[in-house]
Amino acid sequence: MSAATLHRRLCTAIGTVAALAALAGAASAQSLAPPPLTNLPPVVTAPVNAPPLVVPSVGATIPAMRPPAPDVLPSVEREYRRLRDARLPPSNCNYLGNGRTCAKLWVIDDWRTVSRHKRGKAQRESLRRVPARAAVQRNPRLAIADRDHVPDEVLIEFGGGLSDSQLRALARRHRLTRISIDNISLVGTRIGLFRINDRRSPQAVARAVATDNRVRAAQANFIYTLQNDAAPAAADNAMLYPQARLRLPEAHALARGRGIVVAVIDSGIDIGHPELSGAIADSFDPLGRKETPHQHGTGIAGAIVARAKLTGGAPAAQILAIRAFSESKAGSQSSTSYLILKSLDYAAGHGARIVNMSFAGPRDPLIARGVASAAARGIVMIAAAGNAGPKSPPLYPAALPGVIAVSATSPGDTLFAASNRGPQIALAAPGVDILLPAPGGKYEMMTGTSFSAAFVSGIAALMMERNPTLAPDQVRAILTQTAHDRGPPGRDDLFGAGEADAFAAVSRVERLAVPPVAEPAGEPPAVATAQPAVPGDAIEMPSKVDEKVVAPAQAELPGR
Repeated sequence: MSAATLHRRLCTAIGTVAALAALAGAASAQSLAPPPLTNLPPVVTAPVNAPPLVVPSVGATIPAMRPPAPDVLPSVEREYRRLRDARLPPSNCNYLGNGRTCAKLWVIDDWRTVSRHKRGKAQRESLRRVPARAAVQRNPRLAIADRDHVPDEVLIEFGGGLSDSQLRALARRHRLTRISIDNISLVGTRIGLFRINDRRSPQAVARAVATDNRVRAAQANFIYTLQNDAAPAAADNAMLYPQARLRLPEAHALARGRGIVVAVIDSGIDIGHPELSGAIADSFDPLGRKETPHQHGTGIAGAIVARAKLTGGAPAAQILAIRAFSESKAGSQSSTSYLILKSLDYAAGHGARIVNMSFAGPRDPLIARGVASAAARGIVMIAAAGNAGPKSPPLYPAALPGVIAVSATSPGDTLFAASNRGPQIALAAPGVDILLPAPGGKYEMMTGTSFSAAFVSGIAALMMERNPTLAPDQVRAILTQTAHDRGPPGRDDLFGAGEADAFAAVSRVERLAVPPVAEPAGEPPAVATAQPAVPGDAIEMPSKVDEKVVAPAQAELPGR
């Protein structure tokens, strides 16, 4: 073979290999190319008459890549926005599977706290608090704060026929220590006070004890506090304004409360104070320990029966002094359900016609039963509305049915700023900057709904002297119908029916059909017993009073 022929064949082979490599690269680039784009200028193709290009076979061809699936991110984002902005109705379920499955919702400690474990230790983190009203509706036990009851005591009401050995066995079974057990005739039951031997709550113990068929009921031993804000002050004519505002001098010309016993369930009373000389009919101390007299109890008694240099609402009435309040660890005067129930029982059994309750606390089933039973016996129940302010819920016993709740007014005919408000308010009376007796023969200026209630208790004693047959509902009706309207026209939640008027109330009683009971001359005043009102005694608003109004006398100011 010549050299020229060999050179020609070698050049042909090289050209063929180059052409095959170019065709393979073009095919690979076409398979990896993206989808064709639109809005591009037309591609110039080869002429129709051009000879076809022959591509030699080089084995299996490379398959084209699968086109991508539709993008799901926009639909996911739309669903997220829909769920984020949707108003979800209240539910007890966490619905799964398009509403086909109801999974329980887990609530931790009423949304107040949650435990988080970090480094092996549990940490408590505060969360947003539920509004108080919503929390109470979801769990009524939340309304009972720790400060509202004695944390390590429980009250148990027993049925009849339970022996001492059975009581001891019951106490051992529930890990309790008996403190005291009393028969409360006012509610016809037997009440025991027990101490809890471990750290269980009174509510948990009460639920466990109540499962025993020999136990009628069990509850916490609630705490009540006196409603005053006392401060020493010098004598001033302005502090004697309640006498003129209530028209007490005019009312005392008609009645002075003779023969009416008013039970004062309060702190210790200084029975040796000159203002209370001869005014104490009896005394009772359910606490059973010696304590010095306190300014609140002494002031309450003075607002009712002061008779020396000051003049109370009913200076001839008698006080049944019941000391149920004593100084707590916090320095304030407080009492408990157990002590107050015993005090109510004593008052009902010792001739009290009126019970003054110048204290406030939580709702208590036992106290509610005691108050209802006393009212059913014809005893007038009068209570301070409370000094917790306008945002406070109703306090008890003022908010109980059958109780005359009294709010406080100031010298300027305005409502005491800290006075409770609500539909339970029956009427108002002066209760700001009142000069009243204090322990040790002293006098102090005192403020609070406590003293407003005491003045109304004195007015009720004047009314019952004129007509001892008055029922509690009649006393309430007369007091509210003769009150001076304050605030917005008509009844309101601040002043109730208005500010009390002693002269108008006593004058109204005089116009009733039943005459007052005459007392034998030369004998001590008898205690009037509760009797139902005579049917047909109409309680109507009096027309113009014919009696001549006596100008209020200037009271002699006490020396300091």
